[in-house]
Amino acid sequence: MKRNGRVCKTRPADGNRVSTQIRRIMNIPTRTLIIDDTTLRDGEQSAGVAFSLDEKLAIAGQLADLGVPELEIGIPAMGAQERDEIKAIAAMNLSSRLLVWSRMRKDDLSHCLGLGVGMVDLSISASDQHIQYKLKQSRAWVLSMIDTCIKTAVDAGLEACLGCEDASRADADFLARMAEAAERAGACRIRFADTVGIMEPFGVVNAIRALRRVTGMDIEMHAHDDLGLATANTLAAAVAGATHLNTTVNGLGERAGNAALEEVVVGLHQLYGIATGIDLSHFPALSHQVATASGDTIGSRKSLIGRDVFSHEAGIHVDGLLKDPNNYQGVDPAVVGRRHQLVLGKHSGSQGVIHAYRQMGVPLERHQANRLLPLIREFVSAHKRTPGTAELNQFLHRL
Repeated sequence: MKRNGRVCKTRPADGNRVSTQIRRIMNIPTRTLIIDDTTLRDGEQSAGVAFSLDEKLAIAGQLADLGVPELEIGIPAMGAQERDEIKAIAAMNLSSRLLVWSRMRKDDLSHCLGLGVGMVDLSISASDQHIQYKLKQSRAWVLSMIDTCIKTAVDAGLEACLGCEDASRADADFLARMAEAAERAGACRIRFADTVGIMEPFGVVNAIRALRRVTGMDIEMHAHDDLGLATANTLAAAVAGATHLNTTVNGLGERAGNAALEEVVVGLHQLYGIATGIDLSHFPALSHQVATASGDTIGSRKSLIGRDVFSHEAGIHVDGLLKDPNNYQGVDPAVVGRRHQLVLGKHSGSQGVIHAYRQMGVPLERHQANRLLPLIREFVSAHKRTPGTAELNQFLHRL
């Protein structure tokens, strides 16, 4: 895809016939859509998180192995150690394309050269709130910096993305002027950042469509999860015409985090038939790696990767699942390298008991299972956990 004579490298997405009707109803075109994962940049900006070099190399390698096409891997202006770590990741010669992040400043930009990375996200405030009270500058100054810094980056051989910080609170007309200035200067992408996580999907659709009307650049969505809507907002951006989406593993990120890689990839494929080229069947290992390296505990009910999200206890659910998984399966757990867990508890029924004992090699009749149910429920109420093999064997002796 050419922008101002420069080639923005992308990978094509293909359709999913299950979602063809949804795509047609929502007017979602089949087009290129790229995941730009920022676990190693915005993910590491989470309070208290600091990845070691070995952890960064392992995470980058696993992301590439999953097929993630782009990785944002650091902030060169942070110092020599950060730049050395960026070089080390670049030296891995991963299949993923690498980006770095920089403020829209010539001195910061100078640190982005010679790192083995071909693209830079040059970020500057887009909202009047930030321009006046953080930068203490004017809109004219912002446009001047965009022109100067993007031209400098392009002249230095880097592809440039205009990062619009706090775009969700920016004036739409001024955001359009920023996009026009960046495109004239040679940028090939614009990043719409919901920096403080205040957007909702309908607003995102309107904002991305408005931006698409005024620019031919690729559009990237960067969502934060302060209202629990980062994934929804990211999917809305895809529907509206975004070409690139920022994610992090496990939704790691500042404050409430970013859009989760696993949620966005599964959502795009399952809801809209948009493929990303990413295979999540080995995702649990990467999820665990990032959770361990960040010290960030994954909630037991966290979608797709939480300990209990594919666990079933209620008798009616277990019975239906045993008859046909699709009875109570919204997402196939195998997509993310998981499987269903049938748990014995207070709400279990006879089929769940029969299944549990069958897993132990003990066949039961329904009348036996019905006699065991009170013992199981009594145990769970007293111990707040499901009985293990030893307890289940003890229950048999009490029949």
